[in-house]
Formats: sequence, structure tokens, C-alpha cells
Amino acid sequence: MTTTPPPTTSLPLPYGAPLTLDVAKRIMAAAEQEAAAHHWPMAIAIVDSTAHLVIFQRADNTQLGSMDVSIAKAMTAVKFRRATKIFEDAMAAGGAGLRLSTMPGMAALEGGVPIVVGGQVVGAIGVSGMLSTQDAQVAAAGLAALNV
Repeated sequence: MTTTPPPTTSLPLPYGAPLTLDVAKRIMAAAEQEAAAHHWPMAIAIVDSTAHLVIFQRADNTQLGSMDVSIAKAMTAVKFRRATKIFEDAMAAGGAGLRLSTMPGMAALEGGVPIVVGGQVVGAIGVSGMLSTQDAQVAAAGLAALNV
């Protein structure tokens, strides 16, 4: 009789010290630049590793609902230390993934991404205002500012 080894799962990255306002401003500026380059009215939220809002920006003519959604995406990404796309995909797959709908504070929409520095989650960015793939594009542009 052969046995199958248990699946290997990687543990989430540990939390680090909260990101600073200076770092949040750099990320925000790069994200805003990406959104503006495409004329996308967006709300962008950045939270620290304690899930507290550090900086928030809403472009003119951004739909009002995107304000709460961007914050929820950032909060989900930092609290679960994962990109919110993972939860969106799980919900879309149905089955057991639908149980995510019962989790309090869950934003299962692409556009929330943890901010990782030195292998530790120091915060997260959440973007809302356009298609979720475009929200994710703006979030990625913001994070790219850390690698400059």
C-alpha cells in the first residue's frame, strides 16, 4: 500500500513593522500616476501591518462605492496576507470556495495586494474604480515603486 504524502503548503509571510507614511506616499504616487495615465478614476487605500489606514486618495469623478471597496480590499490583503485575487478566484470556482462569502470583512475582488518588505507583510494596497484587472494593474504599479 502506498501513501500519498500530505500536501505541502507554505505558511503566510510574517507581519513586519508597520510601513511608514513616507513609503506609503511613494506607493500612492506611483499608483496614482498609473491610474492617471489611463484616465481611470480610482480610489486607492494603503493600510499598515496593523490594518490601520495610512493614506487614502480618491480621484475626481471616482464612483463613491469605490471608496469603501478600496479600503476593504487593502484590509483583506493585509489581514489574510494574500492578494485578494486568490479569494476572487476561489469564489468564481464555486463549491467550497463559496464559503468565503460567510467570512466577515472579506473582499473577494482583485485589486488588493500585500506590501512585502524584507520578506514581511508591512501593509497592503487596495484599489477600486474600474475593472478588477485594472484595479490590480494600478496596485502593481504602486508596489513597483518599492523596487526602484
